[in-house]
Amino acid sequence: MAGILLVSDNHGYISGELTEHISCADEIWHAGDMGTLESVAPFQFPDKIFRGVYGNVDGQDIRFTYPEVNIFTTCGIKVLMTHIGGYPGKYPERIQRLLSHEKPDLFICGHSHILKVMPDPKNHLLHMNPGAYGHHGFHLVRTVLTFTIDAGKISDVKAIELGLRGRV
Repeated sequence: MAGILLVSDNHGYISGELTEHISCADEIWHAGDMGTLESVAPFQFPDKIFRGVYGNVDGQDIRFTYPEVNIFTTCGIKVLMTHIGGYPGKYPERIQRLLSHEKPDLFICGHSHILKVMPDPKNHLLHMNPGAYGHHGFHLVRTVLTFTIDAGKISDVKAIELGLRGRV
């Protein structure tokens, strides 16, 4: 069993407001647009797994550290994570090919700054986008997701609202 904290699009922003959610998580996943390596350091602990992908605003230091696409299996769930991925019925051709080839149970992306959790019956997967944690962008409310994976099942999905964009 693993508790997951899913974050995206912090664009260099970090604060202590996720401390409680970090402490409850076994794994922390970042769906890109980190902004700086320093801004994801608070998510990295020796006793927690950190997984990430680079986003379109991330520089070479992040691109050398994290892949564009991260495919992994945890607790019986195959995950495909990338930054720009669209959503069910609106995937770019490259993403649809990846989904068809890899057949993940869970597809995660960021980029849109719009929180979405929705089934994709065509590809037999669950799609997640945690929205945006940072203040940069057009979103109104900053969000992250938490959920649990146990024996091939995803449960306890929660959207965490962190306040309005632009209000620190």
